[in-house]
Amino acid sequence: MKNRLLLLLCCFCSFSWTQAKDFLLKSPNNKIVLQVNLDDAIRYRVSCQGVSVLEPSALSLTLADGTVLGAHPRLQHARRSSVNTLVPAVAYRKKEVNNRYNELVLTFKGGYIVQFRAYDEGVAYRFNLHLKSNEVVIKDEQCEYNWKEDHPVYYAPVYRNGTIEQQFSNSFENRYSHAPLTQIKKDKLLFLPLLVELPENMKACITEVNQFAYPGMYLQNFESKTGLKSLFAPYPKEMKQGGHNNLQLLVQSREAFIAKVAGQRALPWRAMALSMTDKEMADNDLVFCLADETRLTDTSWIKPGKVAWDWWNDWNISGVDFKSGVNNETYRYYIDFASKYGIEYVILDEGWAVNLKADMMQVVPEIDLKGLIDYAASKHVGIILWGGYQAMDKDMDLVCKHYAAMGVKGFKVDFMDRDDQLAVEFYNRMAETAAKYKLMIDFHGAFKPSGLNRTYPNVINYEGVYGLEQMKWEPEGDQVTYDVTLPFIRQVAGPIDYTQGAMRNATKQNYYPCYNEPMSQGTRCHQLAEYIVFESPLNMLCDSPSAYQKEPDYTRFLTSIPTVWDETKQLDGRVANYVVTARRKGTDWYIGGLNNWDAREITVDLSFISDYQNYRIELFRDGINAHRIASDYAYCPEVSSANGILKVLMQPGGGFLLKLTKK
Repeated sequence: MKNRLLLLLCCFCSFSWTQAKDFLLKSPNNKIVLQVNLDDAIRYRVSCQGVSVLEPSALSLTLADGTVLGAHPRLQHARRSSVNTLVPAVAYRKKEVNNRYNELVLTFKGGYIVQFRAYDEGVAYRFNLHLKSNEVVIKDEQCEYNWKEDHPVYYAPVYRNGTIEQQFSNSFENRYSHAPLTQIKKDKLLFLPLLVELPENMKACITEVNQFAYPGMYLQNFESKTGLKSLFAPYPKEMKQGGHNNLQLLVQSREAFIAKVAGQRALPWRAMALSMTDKEMADNDLVFCLADETRLTDTSWIKPGKVAWDWWNDWNISGVDFKSGVNNETYRYYIDFASKYGIEYVILDEGWAVNLKADMMQVVPEIDLKGLIDYAASKHVGIILWGGYQAMDKDMDLVCKHYAAMGVKGFKVDFMDRDDQLAVEFYNRMAETAAKYKLMIDFHGAFKPSGLNRTYPNVINYEGVYGLEQMKWEPEGDQVTYDVTLPFIRQVAGPIDYTQGAMRNATKQNYYPCYNEPMSQGTRCHQLAEYIVFESPLNMLCDSPSAYQKEPDYTRFLTSIPTVWDETKQLDGRVANYVVTARRKGTDWYIGGLNNWDAREITVDLSFISDYQNYRIELFRDGINAHRIASDYAYCPEVSSANGILKVLMQPGGGFLLKLTKK
């Protein structure tokens, strides 16, 4: 273990309490209590400071031979332990993370173990199999979430209509609905994470961690009760190549089971992050802590940074003497722009490889790829290539070896659009193979992160988010409200490739979808603040280099913002309303605020910085007319604060950014 260990308390207590029926497990701060009951099934319940967080909920595994692990459990022994370590992080929102928990491990007759953990930030459990068979077929896994009350839930249903079977194929992008449990439609799959609103302003965010070679979990309302149950995509039986530009594997039929696994292995963690306030949820490290530690001995080659990107702005460059598009002249322009502003990477998105061939070794004749890579290297810019799922999967080692030798720094891999076991196994192979050749990976058309970015930190970003690309075609989407919701839900799972940075901004009244000349909803400062609020180690500049170069001072500031951080603090926030995030890199602090469509004045208290008086404060804020002209902003090169208090007005759909630099 390479982690820098500050304190490790392993107080192992093994019991032969085969007659015990109930076990209690408390979080290190004693606020969260997890109670396990063993009767006809394994059930657990959770409370926080005396308030019910989860009512008794059953868990089990059903094997293909009919055996139900968890039914009428026969306990062999129980073991407890406590751990408190500081874990170094690569490409994360903190330089190191406090991994502190109490654990209860229950070993049962029949060859299985259930681990329960209680953190100050939430709880989790998982099955561990210790079966004699080399391979075990799992028919189903039962995960229940039961509540007494009809709590409101923020949930993202699968966007596509159709049968449950059809919904298993989706890109995991949708806005959040907000409704009581009983009003969630039974015929819709809900993908993780989702957020449950509990009494006394508490929140519970449900997700999963360590999704290695195992299908992703959906949740579904059952019988309009105050509860949710798990559902998993069955194992694919037949697949054929097709879909977007022939780059996908489409499932034609499925087996009557969800997974084939080794007889001795751990299954994914079923995690529930908990918070007493909304802002605490936006800074929850439960997923990172539960994830397996990194399997890479050397991570020095993993270089996060910003990316000049072509696809969102549709290769729209101006003031040049050549026709823009997928060609050498256009990409040299992007590379020159990146070099001028210290942007680390340029992505060649879809179009550089021959269409409909699903073959990443066939480059279109308009592109001299080796020449562009060498030109970029001479300018201290790295090249990242886009690739479709099937094209990458069929020649993975060859593609990675070939392009790593050519000087490519990573791949953006797209259009998986599934999370059954075979799809999840692709992610694992892709991460491992890319690491072998020192390549970074940005997953698109992807399910949410589930800890792989800690285990393989070269997996530097994930989509699985209703990102800015939706504004190219979505006539009715409310992107602004989504922006102040996702930090409390989707971002709890890990980094997001939202692709912000629009220079063409629109008010709620003025917005319209435009594929070729897209715009954002909300103000310019809303876009700028997203570089602080959103966790995105490989961070896009989505708009045209021509647009950025028309505002060089703004662009120089934007491109100087770090993408990974030494420290993060959530200062304020309310789900679907606003969020204020502070992040530190070295001695510099950045504070970003995002707003929904309601104008509001935010009070920023700088006292969390002990010597804030010794900092110079810069401010980007919404202009006085940003409610009419969304691109209107004001830059204040130096502002003062009375007793460390700053008041900032955010316009509808607005935002702000503060930078504090040591004098």
